[in-house]
Amino acid sequence: MIYIKSKIALGIESTAHTWSVGIIDFEGNVLSLVNNMYLPEKGGLHPAAVKEYHLNNFHKVIKKALHNANITLKEIDLIAFSKSPGLGPILKIGAHVARILSQLLKIPIVAVNHCIAHIEIGRLMCNIDDPLTLYVSGGNTIISAYESGRYQIFGETLDIPVGNLLDMFARDVGLAHPGGPKIEKLAQESNTYLSLPYVVKGMDLSFSGLYTATKRLIESSDYGKKFTLNDVAHSLQETSFAMLTEVTERAIAHTEKTEVLLTGGVAANKRLQEMVKSISEDHNAKFEVVPLKYAGDNGAMIGWTGILRYKAEGAHTISATQINPKERMDQISIPWRN
Repeated sequence: MIYIKSKIALGIESTAHTWSVGIIDFEGNVLSLVNNMYLPEKGGLHPAAVKEYHLNNFHKVIKKALHNANITLKEIDLIAFSKSPGLGPILKIGAHVARILSQLLKIPIVAVNHCIAHIEIGRLMCNIDDPLTLYVSGGNTIISAYESGRYQIFGETLDIPVGNLLDMFARDVGLAHPGGPKIEKLAQESNTYLSLPYVVKGMDLSFSGLYTATKRLIESSDYGKKFTLNDVAHSLQETSFAMLTEVTERAIAHTEKTEVLLTGGVAANKRLQEMVKSISEDHNAKFEVVPLKYAGDNGAMIGWTGILRYKAEGAHTISATQINPKERMDQISIPWRN
Protein backbone atom coordinates (compact mmCIF):
# COMPACT_ATOMS: atom_id res chain seq x y z
CA MET A 1 0.00 0.00 0.00
CA ILE A 2 1.30 3.46 -0.90
CA TYR A 3 0.72 6.13 1.74
CA ILE A 4 -0.35 9.46 0.25
CA LYS A 5 0.28 12.35 2.60
CA SER A 6 -2.74 14.58 3.15
CA LYS A 7 -2.49 18.27 2.37
CA ILE A 8 -2.03 20.60 5.32
CA ALA A 9 -3.61 23.94 6.22
CA LEU A 10 -2.39 26.61 8.62
CA GLY A 11 -5.23 28.50 10.28
CA ILE A 12 -4.84 31.90 11.95
CA GLU A 13 -7.38 33.14 14.50
CA SER A 14 -7.14 36.84 15.39
CA THR A 15 -10.51 38.39 16.18
CA ALA A 16 -9.94 39.58 19.77
CA HIS A 17 -7.72 38.67 22.72
CA THR A 18 -6.46 35.37 21.30
CA TRP A 19 -3.85 34.92 18.59
CA SER A 20 -4.00 31.26 17.71
CA VAL A 21 -2.40 29.07 15.05
CA GLY A 22 -3.79 25.66 14.22
CA ILE A 23 -2.22 23.21 11.80
CA ILE A 24 -4.69 20.67 10.46
CA ASP A 25 -4.67 18.28 7.54
CA PHE A 26 -7.38 17.98 4.89
CA GLU A 27 -8.76 14.87 6.63
CA GLY A 28 -9.51 16.83 9.81
CA ASN A 29 -6.58 15.71 11.96
CA VAL A 30 -5.21 18.52 14.13
CA LEU A 31 -1.42 18.36 14.03
CA SER A 32 -0.87 21.23 16.46
CA LEU A 33 -2.68 24.08 18.14
CA VAL A 34 -0.98 26.99 19.91
CA ASN A 35 -2.91 29.80 21.61
CA ASN A 36 -1.54 33.05 22.95
CA MET A 37 -4.04 35.18 24.88
CA TYR A 38 -3.75 38.83 25.82
CA LEU A 39 -4.80 39.28 29.44
CA PRO A 40 -5.29 42.89 30.58
CA GLU A 41 -4.02 43.82 34.02
CA LYS A 42 -7.32 45.58 34.65
CA GLY A 43 -10.45 46.58 32.76
CA GLY A 44 -11.56 45.16 29.42
CA LEU A 45 -9.84 44.74 26.09
CA HIS A 46 -8.25 47.87 24.61
CA PRO A 47 -7.76 47.24 20.86
CA ALA A 48 -4.53 49.25 20.65
CA ALA A 49 -2.95 47.27 23.49
CA VAL A 50 -4.14 43.95 22.11
CA LYS A 51 -2.83 44.86 18.65
CA GLU A 52 0.62 45.71 20.01
CA TYR A 53 0.72 42.48 22.01
CA HIS A 54 -0.15 40.34 19.00
CA LEU A 55 2.31 42.17 16.75
CA ASN A 56 5.08 41.36 19.21
CA ASN A 57 4.17 37.69 19.56
CA PHE A 58 2.50 36.33 16.41
CA HIS A 59 5.73 35.00 14.87
CA LYS A 60 6.54 33.03 18.03
CA VAL A 61 3.12 31.35 17.92
CA ILE A 62 3.54 30.35 14.26
CA LYS A 63 7.03 29.01 14.94
CA LYS A 64 5.84 26.96 17.93
CA ALA A 65 2.87 25.54 16.01
CA LEU A 66 5.15 24.40 13.18
CA HIS A 67 7.58 22.88 15.67
CA ASN A 68 4.80 21.01 17.52
CA ALA A 69 3.48 19.66 14.21
CA ASN A 70 7.03 18.66 13.23
CA ILE A 71 6.76 20.36 9.83
CA THR A 72 8.19 23.40 8.06
CA LEU A 73 6.42 26.30 6.39
CA LYS A 74 7.23 24.76 3.00
CA GLU A 75 4.97 21.83 3.83
CA ILE A 76 1.89 24.06 4.24
CA ASP A 77 -0.55 23.81 1.32
CA LEU A 78 -3.24 26.33 2.38
CA ILE A 79 -3.48 29.46 4.53
CA ALA A 80 -6.76 30.32 6.25
CA PHE A 81 -7.49 33.28 8.52
CA SER A 82 -10.40 34.90 10.34
CA LYS A 83 -11.71 37.87 8.36
CA SER A 84 -14.91 38.49 10.36
CA PRO A 85 -16.42 39.42 12.76
CA GLY A 86 -14.16 40.95 15.39
CA LEU A 87 -12.05 43.93 16.40
CA GLY A 88 -10.82 45.67 13.25
CA PRO A 89 -7.21 46.38 14.34
CA ILE A 90 -6.79 42.76 15.45
CA LEU A 91 -8.39 41.27 12.33
CA LYS A 92 -5.97 43.31 10.21
CA ILE A 93 -2.94 41.62 11.78
CA GLY A 94 -4.17 38.14 10.93
CA ALA A 95 -5.10 39.22 7.40
CA HIS A 96 -1.70 40.82 6.76
CA VAL A 97 0.24 37.81 8.06
CA ALA A 98 -1.96 35.39 6.08
CA ARG A 99 -1.50 37.34 2.83
CA ILE A 100 2.26 37.53 3.30
CA LEU A 101 2.52 33.77 3.94
CA SER A 102 0.27 33.00 0.96
CA GLN A 103 2.31 35.11 -1.42
CA LEU A 104 5.67 34.09 0.03
CA LEU A 105 4.89 30.37 -0.19
CA LYS A 106 2.81 30.72 -3.39
CA ILE A 107 -0.08 28.79 -1.88
CA PRO A 108 -3.86 29.50 -1.82
CA ILE A 109 -5.54 31.62 0.83
CA VAL A 110 -9.08 31.45 2.24
CA ALA A 111 -10.84 34.06 4.40
CA VAL A 112 -13.08 32.59 7.11
CA ASN A 113 -16.03 33.82 9.15
CA HIS A 114 -15.18 33.21 12.80
CA CYS A 115 -18.76 32.33 13.85
CA ILE A 116 -19.14 29.70 11.13
CA ALA A 117 -15.79 28.25 12.17
CA HIS A 118 -17.10 27.64 15.70
CA ILE A 119 -19.90 25.54 14.22
CA GLU A 120 -17.69 23.61 11.82
CA ILE A 121 -15.12 22.62 14.44
CA GLY A 122 -18.01 21.37 16.56
CA ARG A 123 -19.44 19.33 13.69
CA LEU A 124 -15.99 17.82 13.09
CA MET A 125 -14.98 17.08 16.68
CA CYS A 126 -18.41 15.86 17.80
CA ASN A 127 -19.02 13.85 14.62
CA ILE A 128 -22.44 15.37 13.98
CA ASP A 129 -23.98 16.45 10.72
CA ASP A 130 -26.83 18.95 10.95
CA PRO A 131 -27.16 20.51 14.41
CA LEU A 132 -29.05 23.42 15.82
CA THR A 133 -26.20 25.42 17.35
CA LEU A 134 -26.08 27.59 20.45
CA TYR A 135 -22.92 29.65 20.02
CA VAL A 136 -21.99 31.58 23.16
CA SER A 137 -18.83 33.62 23.67
CA GLY A 138 -17.51 36.99 24.77
CA GLY A 139 -18.26 38.47 21.38
CA ASN A 140 -21.31 36.57 20.16
CA THR A 141 -24.54 34.93 21.31
CA ILE A 142 -26.31 33.24 18.40
CA ILE A 143 -28.78 30.41 17.90
CA SER A 144 -28.44 29.12 14.34
CA ALA A 145 -29.05 26.20 12.00
CA TYR A 146 -28.29 25.35 8.39
CA GLU A 147 -31.18 26.04 6.04
CA SER A 148 -31.44 27.13 2.38
CA GLY A 149 -27.69 27.16 1.80
CA ARG A 150 -26.75 29.33 4.79
CA TYR A 151 -26.45 29.26 8.56
CA GLN A 152 -29.68 31.07 9.37
CA ILE A 153 -29.94 32.93 12.67
CA PHE A 154 -33.00 31.96 14.72
CA GLY A 155 -32.14 34.05 17.77
CA GLU A 156 -29.37 36.34 19.03
CA THR A 157 -28.48 38.95 21.58
CA LEU A 158 -29.84 42.43 20.96
CA ASP A 159 -27.07 44.09 22.97
CA ILE A 160 -24.20 42.45 24.85
CA PRO A 161 -23.20 38.77 24.41
CA VAL A 162 -23.52 36.46 27.39
CA GLY A 163 -19.74 36.00 27.66
CA ASN A 164 -19.29 39.75 27.83
CA LEU A 165 -22.00 39.92 30.50
CA LEU A 166 -20.06 37.48 32.68
CA ASP A 167 -16.74 39.24 32.06
CA MET A 168 -18.15 42.69 32.92
CA PHE A 169 -19.66 41.42 36.15
CA ALA A 170 -16.36 39.73 37.02
CA ARG A 171 -14.50 43.03 36.51
CA ASP A 172 -16.99 44.82 38.74
CA VAL A 173 -16.23 42.47 41.62
CA GLY A 174 -12.46 42.51 41.06
CA LEU A 175 -11.99 39.19 39.27
CA ALA A 176 -9.34 38.95 36.55
CA HIS A 177 -10.17 38.32 32.89
CA PRO A 178 -11.55 35.94 31.68
CA GLY A 179 -14.35 36.11 34.21
CA GLY A 180 -16.64 33.29 33.08
CA PRO A 181 -14.79 30.37 34.76
CA LYS A 182 -14.49 32.36 38.00
CA ILE A 183 -18.19 33.21 38.00
CA GLU A 184 -19.00 29.53 37.46
CA LYS A 185 -16.89 28.55 40.47
CA LEU A 186 -18.55 31.15 42.69
CA ALA A 187 -22.03 30.10 41.53
CA GLN A 188 -21.38 26.49 42.51
CA GLU A 189 -21.22 27.56 46.17
CA SER A 190 -24.78 28.91 46.33
CA ASN A 191 -28.38 27.75 45.94
CA THR A 192 -29.90 31.14 46.77
CA TYR A 193 -31.68 32.77 43.85
CA LEU A 194 -32.11 36.54 43.77
CA SER A 195 -34.74 37.96 41.43
CA LEU A 196 -33.20 39.48 38.29
CA PRO A 197 -34.59 40.78 34.96
CA TYR A 198 -35.41 38.03 32.49
CA VAL A 199 -35.60 39.58 29.02
CA VAL A 200 -36.52 37.45 26.02
CA LYS A 201 -38.06 39.30 23.08
CA GLY A 202 -39.49 36.82 20.63
CA MET A 203 -36.48 34.71 19.69
CA ASP A 204 -33.91 37.31 20.76
CA LEU A 205 -32.31 38.10 24.11
CA SER A 206 -31.23 41.23 25.97
CA PHE A 207 -28.60 41.05 28.70
CA SER A 208 -27.94 44.75 29.39
CA GLY A 209 -30.77 45.12 31.93
CA LEU A 210 -29.64 41.95 33.66
CA TYR A 211 -26.13 43.35 33.94
CA THR A 212 -27.37 46.67 35.36
CA ALA A 213 -29.53 44.92 37.95
CA THR A 214 -26.68 42.64 38.99
CA LYS A 215 -24.36 45.60 39.37
CA ARG A 216 -26.91 47.33 41.59
CA LEU A 217 -27.05 44.26 43.80
CA ILE A 218 -23.34 44.33 44.54
CA GLU A 219 -23.51 48.09 45.15
CA SER A 220 -26.48 47.83 47.53
CA SER A 221 -26.34 48.05 51.33
CA ASP A 222 -27.62 44.46 51.55
CA TYR A 223 -24.57 43.07 49.74
CA GLY A 224 -22.51 41.02 52.19
CA LYS A 225 -25.35 41.05 54.75
CA LYS A 226 -28.49 39.52 53.25
CA PHE A 227 -26.74 37.88 50.30
CA THR A 228 -23.20 37.05 49.18
CA LEU A 229 -21.15 37.28 46.00
CA ASN A 230 -21.81 33.57 45.50
CA ASP A 231 -25.56 34.22 45.57
CA VAL A 232 -25.28 36.98 42.99
CA ALA A 233 -23.09 34.86 40.72
CA HIS A 234 -25.52 31.95 41.01
CA SER A 235 -28.49 34.16 40.19
CA LEU A 236 -26.72 35.77 37.25
CA GLN A 237 -25.90 32.37 35.75
CA GLU A 238 -29.32 30.87 36.35
CA THR A 239 -31.13 33.82 34.79
CA SER A 240 -28.93 34.30 31.73
CA PHE A 241 -28.67 30.57 31.04
CA ALA A 242 -32.43 30.08 31.41
CA MET A 243 -32.94 32.78 28.79
CA LEU A 244 -30.54 31.02 26.44
CA THR A 245 -32.17 27.66 27.08
CA GLU A 246 -35.68 28.99 26.40
CA VAL A 247 -34.78 30.39 23.00
CA THR A 248 -32.75 27.31 22.09
CA GLU A 249 -35.67 25.03 22.94
CA ARG A 250 -38.06 27.03 20.76
CA ALA A 251 -35.54 26.88 17.91
CA ILE A 252 -35.29 23.10 18.27
CA ALA A 253 -39.08 22.82 18.06
CA HIS A 254 -39.21 25.12 15.03
CA THR A 255 -36.37 23.58 13.01
CA GLU A 256 -37.02 19.98 14.16
CA LYS A 257 -33.28 19.34 14.21
CA THR A 258 -32.25 16.07 15.81
CA GLU A 259 -28.82 17.29 16.95
CA VAL A 260 -27.93 20.20 19.25
CA LEU A 261 -24.43 21.66 19.45
CA LEU A 262 -23.15 23.93 22.22
CA THR A 263 -20.03 25.82 21.12
CA GLY A 264 -18.00 28.95 21.88
CA GLY A 265 -16.01 29.89 24.98
CA VAL A 266 -19.00 29.87 27.36
CA ALA A 267 -19.79 26.31 26.23
CA ALA A 268 -17.23 25.17 28.80
CA ASN A 269 -19.67 26.10 31.59
CA LYS A 270 -21.00 22.89 33.18
CA ARG A 271 -24.27 24.44 34.34
CA LEU A 272 -25.11 25.70 30.85
CA GLN A 273 -24.25 22.27 29.43
CA GLU A 274 -26.61 20.66 31.93
CA MET A 275 -29.51 22.97 31.04
CA VAL A 276 -29.15 22.68 27.25
CA LYS A 277 -28.70 18.91 27.47
CA SER A 278 -31.95 18.64 29.41
CA ILE A 279 -34.08 20.44 26.83
CA SER A 280 -32.34 18.58 23.99
CA GLU A 281 -33.30 15.25 25.54
CA ASP A 282 -36.87 16.48 25.99
CA HIS A 283 -37.02 16.86 22.19
CA ASN A 284 -35.23 13.57 21.48
CA ALA A 285 -32.25 15.46 20.05
CA LYS A 286 -28.65 14.32 20.44
CA PHE A 287 -26.71 16.84 22.54
CA GLU A 288 -23.04 17.56 21.95
CA VAL A 289 -20.68 20.14 23.41
CA VAL A 290 -17.46 21.04 21.60
CA PRO A 291 -14.36 19.68 23.40
CA LEU A 292 -12.86 22.22 25.81
CA LYS A 293 -9.68 22.55 23.73
CA TYR A 294 -11.74 23.84 20.80
CA ALA A 295 -14.47 25.72 22.70
CA GLY A 296 -12.72 29.08 22.74
CA ASP A 297 -11.23 30.97 19.79
CA ASN A 298 -8.64 28.79 18.07
CA GLY A 299 -6.71 28.44 14.83
CA ALA A 300 -7.77 24.83 14.23
CA MET A 301 -11.38 25.87 13.61
CA ILE A 302 -10.21 28.52 11.14
CA GLY A 303 -7.97 26.05 9.33
CA TRP A 304 -10.71 23.42 9.07
CA THR A 305 -13.35 25.87 7.81
CA GLY A 306 -10.82 27.17 5.30
CA ILE A 307 -10.29 23.61 4.07
CA LEU A 308 -14.04 23.07 3.65
CA ARG A 309 -14.48 26.23 1.60
CA TYR A 310 -11.35 25.57 -0.45
CA LYS A 311 -12.54 22.06 -1.33
CA ALA A 312 -15.96 23.41 -2.32
CA GLU A 313 -15.06 26.50 -4.35
CA GLY A 314 -11.30 27.01 -4.41
CA ALA A 315 -9.16 29.81 -3.02
CA HIS A 316 -10.00 33.47 -2.52
CA THR A 317 -8.31 36.21 -4.49
CA ILE A 318 -6.29 38.68 -2.43
CA SER A 319 -8.95 41.34 -3.12
CA ALA A 320 -11.55 39.04 -1.54
CA THR A 321 -9.61 38.81 1.74
CA GLN A 322 -10.57 42.24 3.07
CA ILE A 323 -11.63 42.10 6.71
CA ASN A 324 -15.24 42.78 7.67
CA PRO A 325 -15.57 43.40 11.44
CA LYS A 326 -19.40 43.44 11.34
CA GLU A 327 -20.12 40.61 8.91
CA ARG A 328 -23.00 38.34 9.94
CA MET A 329 -22.83 34.60 9.47
CA ASP A 330 -26.20 34.48 7.70
CA GLN A 331 -24.79 36.65 4.91
CA ILE A 332 -22.39 33.91 3.82
CA SER A 333 -23.12 30.96 1.54
CA ILE A 334 -22.09 27.48 2.72
CA PRO A 335 -21.25 25.57 -0.49
CA TRP A 336 -19.71 22.56 1.24
CA ARG A 337 -23.10 21.61 2.72
CA ASN A 338 -25.19 21.83 -0.45
